[in-house]
Amino acid sequence: MTRPRLAGFTLIEMLVTIVLMSILIALAMPSMSAWMRNARMRTVSDSLQNGLRLAQSEATRRSRQVVFSLTNDKPTAVGHTAVEDGRNWAINTVPAMTDAGETSEFVEAGIMADASTGIQIDGPSAICFSSIGRMVPNSAPGVTGATCALPTGTPPVQAFDITVTGAVAGVDRRLRVLVALGGQVRLCDPDKTLSNDHPDGCP
Repeated sequence: MTRPRLAGFTLIEMLVTIVLMSILIALAMPSMSAWMRNARMRTVSDSLQNGLRLAQSEATRRSRQVVFSLTNDKPTAVGHTAVEDGRNWAINTVPAMTDAGETSEFVEAGIMADASTGIQIDGPSAICFSSIGRMVPNSAPGVTGATCALPTGTPPVQAFDITVTGAVAGVDRRLRVLVALGGQVRLCDPDKTLSNDHPDGCP
């Protein structure tokens, strides 16, 4: 009497399945890693863009000069030091020149350090907005290490370039946050030129 064959995987079938799955995972890993790096870069870009817009709107809302600065410190009401290419941002009011006793007031901060692992931010240490929301120069805006200067390029914009450390061409994206003299903030792709075909490109 023939015994019925039990359904299931043989050892060879299971080994073949494991090998195929390992190959598929190995092929998917580079694209998954690139997707995660690009997602972190987008998070940092959005945070930077939102912080700049908030600084500009706070300047007009309060009808006074406000400074947006990058820092590697954890910004608090106690203070921080502005640095170029910092991994966090902070917004402070600028003390009025007519009031010698006034100090800078902390408004808000963005902590990007966790999301910015492997992300490089290249940009000025600080940008000052006037009471009408325009960029203004200020050599002493009340934040340690901060100096606000007007852009000199064509078009005159301050740029923050956000890139992946050790970026792979054609795999890792680049993004740029631009601040115009009038205070307008926009995010663009520096690998594209602004045109009707590429409205997301940089000028």
